[in-house]
Amino acid sequence: MLFTKLLVLCALLVVVPMCFVGIISYQRSADVLENEARQFSWQIIEQVNTHVEYYVNDFEISLLKILNSPSMNSYLKMKSREEIDDSLIRDSVKQVLRNAAYSRSDISNITVIMDGIEMIDAIDKNFKHPENHVVDEDWYFSVPDTSEPKIFTRTLKWDDHTEQVISIARRLVSPMTLTPIGMIVMDVNFKRFQEIAEKVIIGRTGYMYIIDSEGHYVYHPNLLELDKTANFEKMHDILFGESGSFVTTNGPKVLLTYSHSSFLGWTLITSIPYKELIQGTDYIKRTILYTVIITLAIASLFGFGFASSIVRPVKRLYSYMRKVESGDFSGHIQVDSKDEIGMLIHGFNKMVNRLQSLMDEIYFSKLKETELALRQREIELKALQSQMNPHFLYNTLETIRGMALEYGVDDISSISSSMARLLRYNLRKQTEKVKLEEELQYAEIYLRIQKYRFENKLEYQIRIPDWARQQTIAKFSLQPFVENSIIHGEPAQGVIRITISAIRESDESFIIRIQDTGMGISEQMLQTIRLSLLQKDVISDGGSIGIVNVHRRIGLLFGEPYGISIESCYEQGVIIDIKLPMSAPAIM
Repeated sequence: MLFTKLLVLCALLVVVPMCFVGIISYQRSADVLENEARQFSWQIIEQVNTHVEYYVNDFEISLLKILNSPSMNSYLKMKSREEIDDSLIRDSVKQVLRNAAYSRSDISNITVIMDGIEMIDAIDKNFKHPENHVVDEDWYFSVPDTSEPKIFTRTLKWDDHTEQVISIARRLVSPMTLTPIGMIVMDVNFKRFQEIAEKVIIGRTGYMYIIDSEGHYVYHPNLLELDKTANFEKMHDILFGESGSFVTTNGPKVLLTYSHSSFLGWTLITSIPYKELIQGTDYIKRTILYTVIITLAIASLFGFGFASSIVRPVKRLYSYMRKVESGDFSGHIQVDSKDEIGMLIHGFNKMVNRLQSLMDEIYFSKLKETELALRQREIELKALQSQMNPHFLYNTLETIRGMALEYGVDDISSISSSMARLLRYNLRKQTEKVKLEEELQYAEIYLRIQKYRFENKLEYQIRIPDWARQQTIAKFSLQPFVENSIIHGEPAQGVIRITISAIRESDESFIIRIQDTGMGISEQMLQTIRLSLLQKDVISDGGSIGIVNVHRRIGLLFGEPYGISIESCYEQGVIIDIKLPMSAPAIM
């Protein structure tokens, strides 16, 4: 057993610190890799943000150039289709739109809409918008009247194909009245935008997404997801927060990093699988494991030799101890070392020699001790024989009660009966806890007995509600306080009143209060009693032993928070509070 324990101890002394250092190193490595991934994702997002903002800003500049052209300025002053036809300005406006559209290969179309008048496209091809009219599209009325652009994705439907575009819409304002009169929409080919996004590499298996202010995908690696509502964890934080990152908890763990562009009104999101982040820690894990295994093997070899050098002499000592235990004091253990074990063996040899020399002395002294023990037992037997059997007391009290009833002395009969009940209750050992209702019955019996003695100089009142009577209390814990109130209250010198009540302190505890109108306790004695309650030790004054005893029993039965507290002023009575836990539901 000792050999095994020493081997295990040597192994633990090596393995536990190694594992502790390894776990901390592994955790720190994972944290560093995660923080680096967060920083890397933020850098990529900021770069993409900047690039996309510059890219979109170029189109807004093109829109401003169109709006500031003389032809467009004159066109915006027209109030009807007839006026436009008469002015022959339409062809000039189309030419301005064509020049802007053909100036860049990534512009798919430019559309000018005059509310209630007409719509002009830069490209002379037939195409249809969703619901057959631009004005009926969802985005149309969400474009602000403040000339701020709105950027969104939509699909242009040509006769032979459909085209996914990013549209930049801006309200047209009348130069005369400065009120909104229409809309100009520039459609940018989504493939160019997709090329920019696809150049972004997020780890080996990561992705980048872009969502608008309403949570719809503006960019998704799967084009079928465009314009659908994104469903990420903490979607509210992503939409309304400036930037941040977190690891998802639902499904496979993913590191999401996001940043909001106030210029575009978009939020760029990168997603990297968490397994990919911590792949670098696998090498650290394997290194720690191999190091622990090799170190454990080396420690086992050294531990085997170390344990053998300790266990071998201990086994010899144990074998010789068994011989001494059986009464064989002959022989001697050879001491091979001068260390603590050698000193132990040398001391044991001296002890055996000393035992051998003392055997004769012990033999004669044992005879004398045996004689004294026999005498002591004889004395104890006589003491036991002199003790009064409790059943004899019960029978004696019942005899007194019977004689009192025979002669018509009811008071003596009642006192004898009460004393017998108190004696049985006090000596009953079935349980340490009783119901408060049962404890009150025997406290009242004691008060009735004292009432016979002091007559009108003792008054008592028990005001315990029904909910409190079913609670649990330490057995025989009320009578000592009632007895102290009578003894120290000095009813012989005046009337003393004792009140027993219950107060509900909280849902978990209640207080039984015993209050008297006696002489009270002096300040010095009160402090001594409180100190004894705090230390749970019996004080020198025997009159307070019962208080400390009850306090100690309550603490053992119910726990430290519960027990006795005492308040008193000299010549103004005493208040004893017994704090107990609620053991039954209190029905008020």
